[in-house]
Amino acid sequence: MTHFLARRAFVCALALAALAGCERANNQPSFQGVDITGADYARQLALTDADGKPRTLGDFKGKVTVVFFGYTQCPDVCPTTMAELAEVKRSLGPQGDKVQGVFVTIDPERDTPALLKSYLHNFDPGFVALRGTPEQTQAAAKEFKVFYAKVPGKAEGSYTMDHTAGSYVFDTQGRVRLFERYGAGPKALASDLQRLLNEG
Repeated sequence: MTHFLARRAFVCALALAALAGCERANNQPSFQGVDITGADYARQLALTDADGKPRTLGDFKGKVTVVFFGYTQCPDVCPTTMAELAEVKRSLGPQGDKVQGVFVTIDPERDTPALLKSYLHNFDPGFVALRGTPEQTQAAAKEFKVFYAKVPGKAEGSYTMDHTAGSYVFDTQGRVRLFERYGAGPKALASDLQRLLNEG
């Protein structure tokens, strides 16, 4: 009987400890996106912007940076993602000045610097477009674990691009922190960016 009571007390203590742990965790709200803090990928990005200037992730330190891989002729995912990011940036008021959008083209064959500049200006003049050679684009996508592939269209020579639809978010120190899934909506993204801005 004593052994049974002792065992029961031990089980109860474990349950209380678990509840206490849950309570502590609930006191600190979790991110809406996938927390990838400390990931061993998405650490380097070195491509040229639409003005021909070499850029790296280090250029954006001091801001919460959202990196998205896409292409200008994308019919839905890319414009929706960039429009939502622009909306969230505006919704943050003065803090929005510390949010940086970075669009990396996976279609350098068609996405010329002039086209990229014009495309991003439609969403936010402060967003930066990055472009590389096909080999540089492939290396950048590999570093970020981003998938992309050409899909032939009906007309000869036409094509679309299949690609990873999420965005990577870096904190003000330049560390990758989150992967935001496509379709989560601007409210979820705003919550996560606000939290990272408050950390900074």
